[in-house]
Amino acid sequence: MVSPMAGEGAVTVLPLLHSWPDRYAVIAYTTSGRLGETAVIGYVPVPEVPDLDLMDTAARHQPTRLYGAANGAGFAEACWLICCGWSARSVPKPGTLQLRDAAWSLDAVGTTELMKTMYGHDRLHTGRLTFTDPGHMNLARAVLPSRRGGRRGPTAAAEVLAAAVGPRV
Repeated sequence: MVSPMAGEGAVTVLPLLHSWPDRYAVIAYTTSGRLGETAVIGYVPVPEVPDLDLMDTAARHQPTRLYGAANGAGFAEACWLICCGWSARSVPKPGTLQLRDAAWSLDAVGTTELMKTMYGHDRLHTGRLTFTDPGHMNLARAVLPSRRGGRRGPTAAAEVLAAAVGPRV
């Protein structure tokens, strides 16, 4: 069941490599609640990218190896997703979009109540996130590597590293 919610504030938008080696989506991280205690992570719809089940994507990354399996269903997956967003906000890599004040809406498909505070959050809402401002939607969609004109995957990373290091002698 889809449950709509909305908010306004800082939003971090980042590309997510969800299927190795080259399948990307765009996700957005923000918070809600008086003290930001609720994490909100949604995939940003991009016409050429299929909708993304965020909890399934997180499960494929085997988060229980890091967060354990003793804290209830979905806990490890929620922590993994929150870590993706929180880390992108804390230490943004090139290509990350930081919107200081953006109005957004989320078609929430899931809520996970965490058994303990993780990354400053007590719960996570996931779903499809859109921005009220069409300009913000365009900026968010441009985060997708293929829309930036850049190549993706391990070959592109090797080319970037080779360009930074220079030719071998």
